[in-house]
Amino acid sequence: MSVHTDDTSPPSTPAAGTPATGTPAAGTPAHAAPPAAPATAPTASVAPNRAAAIPAVEVTGVSRIFPGKKGATVTALDNVSMTVAPGEFVSLIGPSGCGKSTLMRLIADLDSPTMGSITVFGKPARQARIDQDYGIAFQQAGLLPWRTVAGNIELPLELHGAGKAARRARVAELIELVGLSDFAGHYPDQLSGGMQQRVAIARSLAESPSLLLMDEPFGALDEMTRERMQNELVRICGETGAAVVFVTHSIPEAVFLSDRVVVMSPRPGRIRDVLSVKLGDTGERGENLREDEQFFHAVSQVRELLHGTPAGGAGPGGAGGTSAGGPRGVDIR
Repeated sequence: MSVHTDDTSPPSTPAAGTPATGTPAAGTPAHAAPPAAPATAPTASVAPNRAAAIPAVEVTGVSRIFPGKKGATVTALDNVSMTVAPGEFVSLIGPSGCGKSTLMRLIADLDSPTMGSITVFGKPARQARIDQDYGIAFQQAGLLPWRTVAGNIELPLELHGAGKAARRARVAELIELVGLSDFAGHYPDQLSGGMQQRVAIARSLAESPSLLLMDEPFGALDEMTRERMQNELVRICGETGAAVVFVTHSIPEAVFLSDRVVVMSPRPGRIRDVLSVKLGDTGERGENLREDEQFFHAVSQVRELLHGTPAGGAGPGGAGGTSAGGPRGVDIR
């Protein structure tokens, strides 16, 4: 697909962060019955107070096996099951190579599971992609350099045939939402890294999705900018009510942002445990939370779970227990 802003604009494929359209991703999600789950396998189930609604995401018995050399195979994910409720913020954390991004790609229908099933708001992942039920933001903002801030945010609406007046109104709303009203006419090379990511987030929200899929969107930012972007994201989520699946390597980031943190094991990726983070509504979390005793306690719990130590009795449902101890506020990436 070629995109032109005018007769002289260079061609490009849709920017990263814009849901794919047109030809479906190779293959469709398999419908083979998933293997029987081990009796002790943790499942990231929906929070009890949100259980009545249709899940934003439901992953059931999903495995992803890639072909290797000389007939060998590589199992990236093994029998993963998780549920994300509407409006819930769930982070995926684990060591590099544990399948976090693979799981994200499967939810987004950018790849297909070898076994198991995935639904997004009750639909197969492929149909949810076609219906533009979610927005995507990656580590790199992926902005088109010849388009302004407004032009980049407008792109998904333009590609899907929205009228000019509707596009302008929606873009103005989103630019205000991410705090870039004074930069609507600027180009990407005139923006800081954090501002570029705010544009990418605004673009992912262009079609009012009820779900955001975010794969380390702040990973390339310096620590101060990263914390500011975390503050912005919790505010945006509070205002839009969108559910979020968020991949990160940062324990404090996962704790600050999330309702629940899903801890994954080294490859083959499995859900090792799930921790419920009881730090108040996501949209109401502020800068002072990072100095709160409960925040440090949750960071220690996630750290222990990553190392395979039960966090004070936290189980598959994410109930916390006693303080896990250890150094406070240390970031493991």
